[in-house]
Amino acid sequence: MAYKPQQGRIARTAAFWSAVMLGLYACYTLNVELSGRFESLGEPLGGMVIPIVSVKLSIAFLISVALFVAWFVGLSIWLNRPKSADLLIETESELRKVTWPTMEEATNSSLVVIFTVVFLMVYMGLCDRALSALVGRYILGLEG
Repeated sequence: MAYKPQQGRIARTAAFWSAVMLGLYACYTLNVELSGRFESLGEPLGGMVIPIVSVKLSIAFLISVALFVAWFVGLSIWLNRPKSADLLIETESELRKVTWPTMEEATNSSLVVIFTVVFLMVYMGLCDRALSALVGRYILGLEG
């Protein structure tokens, strides 16, 4: 199926860049782990440092960059597959149908949730204290 350029643009872009950032973080973590666990992988190749960013050009860095490039290309291919693209296009079209709450409705709903959580927290704490006292006094025979 051929897609129009603007069809599902927001959802597809958000999914792509979110996954790119996740891959970037994973590759950065991999670089740090490889450099830390295997000192030979973390040593600069010929003492070379990438100028502007001051990153040591090491085998660990090259492995991380290669995996990131593979992730980037694979992600681009995967998100443009018909099934993935259809899912993201449908998701965006469904989100356009959602009736979003006003700021006042969101604030009131949040306050109801906060008060309910606080009430339940106090109630459960008091129940816990009462049951602990009962168990301690009548089952364990402890003097309170």
